[in-house]
Amino acid sequence: MLDMVFNHTSTQHRWFQKALAGDEKYQKYYIFKEGTLDYAPTNWKSKFGGSAWEYVPELKKWYLRLFDVTQADLNWDNQEVREELKEILRFWKEKGIRAFRFDVINLVSKPEQMEDDLEGDGRRFYSDGPHIHEYLKELVRDAGIENCVTVGEMSSTSLKHCIRYSAPREKELSMCFNFYHLKTDYKDGDKWALMPTDYKKLKELFITWQIKMQKGEGWNALFWCNHDQPRIVSRLGDEKAYWKESAKMLAGMIHLMRGTPYIYQGEEIGMLNAHYSSIAQYRDVESLNYYQILLEKGKTEQEALETLAARSRDNSRTPMQWTKETYGGFSDTEPWLPMSAEFREDITVEAQQKDDDSILAFYKKLIAMRKKYPVIAKGEISFLETGTDKVLAYQRVLGEHKIVVFCNLDHKEQPIKAAGQWRDYKVVLNNDTLPDETYPILGEEEMCMLKPYAFVALEKILE
Repeated sequence: MLDMVFNHTSTQHRWFQKALAGDEKYQKYYIFKEGTLDYAPTNWKSKFGGSAWEYVPELKKWYLRLFDVTQADLNWDNQEVREELKEILRFWKEKGIRAFRFDVINLVSKPEQMEDDLEGDGRRFYSDGPHIHEYLKELVRDAGIENCVTVGEMSSTSLKHCIRYSAPREKELSMCFNFYHLKTDYKDGDKWALMPTDYKKLKELFITWQIKMQKGEGWNALFWCNHDQPRIVSRLGDEKAYWKESAKMLAGMIHLMRGTPYIYQGEEIGMLNAHYSSIAQYRDVESLNYYQILLEKGKTEQEALETLAARSRDNSRTPMQWTKETYGGFSDTEPWLPMSAEFREDITVEAQQKDDDSILAFYKKLIAMRKKYPVIAKGEISFLETGTDKVLAYQRVLGEHKIVVFCNLDHKEQPIKAAGQWRDYKVVLNNDTLPDETYPILGEEEMCMLKPYAFVALEKILE
């Protein structure tokens, strides 16, 4: 699967360099607006902080850059641009590539009239823009990638649009990533304002997206981690006492849902956040920008570093921990990004390959289950009432086959009503050391207790 970044190009790209040299054809490849240095065309904010516009004095024009100053947004309303992008896809398909990830693809269709956003940072004007579905259909059809696996990264999207992006009848994409479940610890929606995870909201989001995507025949890309997100064990799990249990629970929770699961490098061994102690250790442009923004807002250096420790994208970009050797077997020389301060021998591929109870072994079991049981890939999903925000439970059904999943999201034991209703089921996977047949949820007691970060999957052949 190749990552196609079609919202913008580098400002070092020959197209943009020609635009800077005054070539009108290539200026139309981008979004330039005439003006003076005193006033940007709109008050939109960059995703990385500051204005979304950059001024070019030689041209007396501003160019749109929703991300970094070195990443100029392409003008998808220009047919020539869309033809160029189709040709890129044809090139890679000719090379044998059969899967594509489209970076922030729902941002590519900008409004014809650009105006100030008096309510937010501008994203409501360009997210899921006016021609997005039209342009996606055209791109997929004309590039001849209808039979390829395609996944779209959808920034600040909506469920309604994601159904359209991924429903087979629309002939756009195979599936899409959304990020709402990873914003449940954003205070007032602000990534850089910390708060404990809202588990009630987290459950509601999973339930809503799973059920409504199913109803609309859309398809979810299931994930916790990627190159832009902190490590999920550090975020929703437990780095110390329940490191292994919480990593396994979080994996099982999404892998048995309806959709296609994605595993991000290091997630399969439970890698942790970087825990850097100095701003000098960070490399990510967003983190460096927001460190300064936080200081300007009155935060102390320590407070700003604590925020980065929880939110920085560098948390997921530390070198892969293959072995216990220096630099984790990733390199013989000092890598560009420092190792995580939580680099431990047991959080390596080398160690976990030798351990049948490791996180890596658990991921292998999840993958094997998905191949063994069609109900996981093809079955319907519905959710069970658990009486607590700290336990998520759901069932998958396909024909006569049924799988029921329980996940304790908390570091404390949580009660679950049993009363013998699960006694005819068998445990097919759990993250405990208990033998499957003695798992307490199978008992006759009115209530049973799920251990901290417990995960259990039950199976039954329906009559």
